[in-house]
Amino acid sequence: MQLKKIKIGNLETPNNVFLAPLAGYTNAVFRSMCYGLGAGLTVTEMVSAKGLCYANEKTEDLLYVPADYGGIKACQLFGSDPQIMRRAAESCAVAPFDIVDINMGCPMPKIYNNGEGSALMNNLPLAEKIISSVKKSGKTVSVKFRIGLDAQHINVCEFARMCEGAGADMITVHGRTRDKIYAGEVDFDAVARAKNSVVIPVIANGGVFSKADAENLIEKTGADGVAVARGAMYSPWLFAEITGGEVPDKKGLILKQLEDTLALYGERFACVFMRKMIAFYLKGTKNSSCVRVKLFQAATTQEVKDILNSLDL
Repeated sequence: MQLKKIKIGNLETPNNVFLAPLAGYTNAVFRSMCYGLGAGLTVTEMVSAKGLCYANEKTEDLLYVPADYGGIKACQLFGSDPQIMRRAAESCAVAPFDIVDINMGCPMPKIYNNGEGSALMNNLPLAEKIISSVKKSGKTVSVKFRIGLDAQHINVCEFARMCEGAGADMITVHGRTRDKIYAGEVDFDAVARAKNSVVIPVIANGGVFSKADAENLIEKTGADGVAVARGAMYSPWLFAEITGGEVPDKKGLILKQLEDTLALYGERFACVFMRKMIAFYLKGTKNSSCVRVKLFQAATTQEVKDILNSLDL
C-alpha cells in the first residue's frame, strides 16, 4: 500500500497505518511498542467520560502516557451526554492528549444498551451534539463508527457527513454492521461510499491481519489509511511489515514488553496480561496448544519469562 502522511486538523502523522483502540489491550506499554514498530498513530483503549468526570482512578489509569512517547497522543472517549463528553475532553487526565477519538462504534451489549458506542448511529442528532461539544474543548477530534446497525440500517454515508459537519477532523469506519460484532466479511463498498461522502481523512478498519490485507483494504475502499485492531494483538510486528520497517527479534520484543509491563503495572497485572498476549502471539506456531496450557498455569512473571525463553520464535 502507498504510505503517506495524514493531516488531522493541525496535526500530521508520519504514516497512514494506525493502531485502533482495543479495550483491555492498548495500554501504555502496548501502544509504545506498536509506535516503535511503525504505527503512525496509536489510540488508548476506550475510556468512560463519566468515569473521568467523577475522577474514577481506574479510568484515569487507562490514560497513562510514558514520558518518552514520541508520537501524537490520542485517547478514545465514550459516552452519550454531550456536556459530560466535553468536560471529559477538558479534564486534566485528557490534557496531555492531542486527539480525542469518540467511540460511536462499540457493539458490546453493555455499551450499546446504555445508549453509547454504536447505539449513537441510531441517533444522529445526539451524535452530532456530542461531536460539536467535544470540538469546543479545543481538541482535534476523530470519530470511530461502523457502517450501520444491521444490513437493513446501513447509514454510513449519512453518518460520515454528519461527523464532518459537526467538526470532526477525521473518521475511522469499521466495515461491519453492529450486529456482526467482529465476524463476517468487511463491506468494502460501504467504506468506499463513506470515503466519497466527505473531504476529511477516512481510515478503514476491519480484517487487517497481514500486509496483503492492508493493501486490499486500501485498494477496495480508497481510504486514506488503515487502522489495525485484532491483527495487532496477534502480530504487533505487523506494523513493521506493512510500513517496510525492520521486523525485530520477536522473542526480544516480547521480553521487553513483559519487563515494561511489570515495571509499570506490577506483578499481578503483568503476569495475567502477558500470559494472554503471548498466547495470542503463539497462534499458528508449532505445539502452541501445549504451550498455552503451561502459560495459563504460570503464577509469576518469572515463570512466564521462563516459558518464553524456552520457545523458538
